[in-house]
Amino acid sequence: MNIEQFWKAVLAQDEREIRKYFHAEAYINWHCTNEHFTVDEYIIANCEYPGEWDGIVERIEIVNNLIITVVRIYPKDRSVSFHVTSFIQTKNNKITAMDEYYADDGIAPQWRLDKHIGTSIK
Repeated sequence: MNIEQFWKAVLAQDEREIRKYFHAEAYINWHCTNEHFTVDEYIIANCEYPGEWDGIVERIEIVNNLIITVVRIYPKDRSVSFHVTSFIQTKNNKITAMDEYYADDGIAPQWRLDKHIGTSIK
C-alpha cells in the first residue's frame, strides 16, 4: 500500500480513490471527537468537510501490518493547521482499521510562555 498516495487522495477529498485503499468492512475511529465510522461514513466526513485542503506527510513508521503516520493538514489558504497522527492497520495492502488523533497547531499556553521554558522545534 502506498501510504503517501493514500494521503494525497484524502487531502484531495477524492472519494473514488480513497475507497480503493479500504477493505469493505474497515472502520475508522476519530478519538478526539469520539466518532466511529464505517468506510462510507468516513468518506462522507472527509469528502464533504468544508474547504479545500492540503498537507504534508511528516513521518511514516511501519511495524508489521501497522502504518503510523503524522501529517500536517491545512486549508489551501494556510489560515490554520492541524496535525493528525494515524494508526493504520492493514491486511493484503488494504486498510482494515484506522485510529486517528487530531490536534490544533498553535503557540504554547501563556503559563508555559511565562516560565520561559522550552524552545521552538522549527
